[in-house]
Amino acid sequence: MNVWPRKTKAVFSVLLVALALAGCTVGPNYVRPPAVTPEAFKEMDGWKKAEPADHLLRGKWWEIFNDSQLSALEEQISISNQNVAAAEAQFRQARALVQVARSAYFPIATVGPSFSRSFQATPQAPSVPVSLVTLPVDVTWEPDLWGRVRRSVEASRASAQASAADLQGVLLSSQAQLAESYFQLRALDAQSRILNETVEAYRKSLELTVNKYQSGVASRGDVLQADTQLKTTQAQAIDVGVQRAQLEHAIALLIGKPPSNFSLPDLALDTLPPAIPVGVPSVLLERRPDIAGAERRMASANAQIGVALAAYYPSVTLTGEAGYETVNLAKWFAWPARFWGFGPSVSEIVYDGGLRKAQTAQARAAYDGAVASYRQAVLTGFQEVEDNLAALRILEQEAETQAEAVKLAEQSLAVVTNQYKEGTVAYLNVIVAQTIVLSNKLTALNILGRRMTAAALLIKALGGGWNVAQLPAG
Repeated sequence: MNVWPRKTKAVFSVLLVALALAGCTVGPNYVRPPAVTPEAFKEMDGWKKAEPADHLLRGKWWEIFNDSQLSALEEQISISNQNVAAAEAQFRQARALVQVARSAYFPIATVGPSFSRSFQATPQAPSVPVSLVTLPVDVTWEPDLWGRVRRSVEASRASAQASAADLQGVLLSSQAQLAESYFQLRALDAQSRILNETVEAYRKSLELTVNKYQSGVASRGDVLQADTQLKTTQAQAIDVGVQRAQLEHAIALLIGKPPSNFSLPDLALDTLPPAIPVGVPSVLLERRPDIAGAERRMASANAQIGVALAAYYPSVTLTGEAGYETVNLAKWFAWPARFWGFGPSVSEIVYDGGLRKAQTAQARAAYDGAVASYRQAVLTGFQEVEDNLAALRILEQEAETQAEAVKLAEQSLAVVTNQYKEGTVAYLNVIVAQTIVLSNKLTALNILGRRMTAAALLIKALGGGWNVAQLPAG
C-alpha cells in the first residue's frame, strides 16, 4: 500500500532538484560595452539651431520639407518597396525563431497508438488469434539546469530585435534615397528651365547679330558664333532628359512600381533646406537603427557564450510514459489495462576532441567581433552627421557668395550687350559674358540641389526621428 506514495515522493524529489538547479545560468551577463562618444559635434560651430518642439523630427520626417509631392511618394515606401518587404519578412522569421528557442523550456509529449494481431499455438490448443491494442503517451523533458535554453532565448530575442532595427534601417535608407533622388530630379527640372530660358536669350542674340550682319556692322563669324552657342545650349537642355529619366525610373523602383507606369510632372526646385534639430552626440546611439541593430547583435553574441559554456555541464533528461494496453478492446480503458513508468537519466560528455573548447572560443571571438562592429557603427554614425553638418554649413556660405556672383555676371552681361549694340566691343565679349552667366546660374542651382540632398542625408544620419524604445520587447 505504501509503494505508490514512495514512488510519487521520488518523482517529486527529482523534479524539485531539477527545478532548483534550473535557476543556474552559466555565461557572462550582458553589459553594453562603452563606445567613444564626443561631447559635441565639431561641425555644429556656426550651425543655426532649430527652434524647439514644433521642429522635432517625427516618424514622417519628410514633412519637414513641406513638399506634398515628396510626402505622397514617401508614404508608398513602407507599402510597396520590395527591399522593405524582404526586411519585414526577415524580422518575422527572426521573431518566430524566438518561439522556437522558447519551446525548449517545455516537455515533448508524443502519442503512438498501435494495433497488432498474431496467432499463438499451445500443445493443448490450436492456433488462436490474439489482438494487442496499445495507447502509450511518452513524455520527455530536459530541465534547463545550466541556462542553455535561457541563453538561447536571450540570443534569439536580441537577434529578433536586431532584425527589427534592420527593418527600420532599410525603411529609413529607402526613404532617404527617395528624397535624394527627388531633389536631384527637381534640380534637373530647374536646370532645364534655366537652359530653356537661356536658349531663348541666345536666340534673340542670334537675331540681333543677324540683323547687324545684314546691316554690314557685324561679321559672318559673329553670326556663326552666336548660332553655335545657341545649338550647344539646346543640346545641353536636351541632354538633361537622360539623367531626369533615370532618376524618375529610380524613384519608381523605390515605390515598387515599374518605370513604364510612373512619371513625375516637371517642377523646378525652388525651396531652401529647413532647420534640422541635431541634438547631442550621445543621443545618436538611441536614434540610429543601424547602431541599435549592431548593439542587439552584440547582446546576442554574448548570450551565445553562455550556450557554449552550458555544454560543459551534464544534461538531465526526465522521461515518462503512461497509457493503456489490452487484448480486449471492450476493456481498453479499464483500470487494470493501464501502465506507466518514469525515470531520469544523466549524461556527461567525457571526451569530444576539443569540440566544446573550440565552440566556446568561437563564441567569444564572435562577441569580440560584434563589439568591434558596434563601435564602428557608432563612429560611422558620428562621421555621417559631421559630414552633412559640414556640407550644409559650408554650402550655405557658398550659396550666398554664388548668388552675388550671379548678380555680378548678369550686370556684366547687360553692360557688354549694350556695348556690342553700340559697336564698341566684339561679339566674342558677349559670348564670354553669356557663358559666365549661364555657368554661374547652373553652379548656384547645383549648390541648392546639394544643400537639399545634404539635408535629407543629415536627417537619415540622425535616425529620421526613430528611437530605440520602438524596438519590440521580444
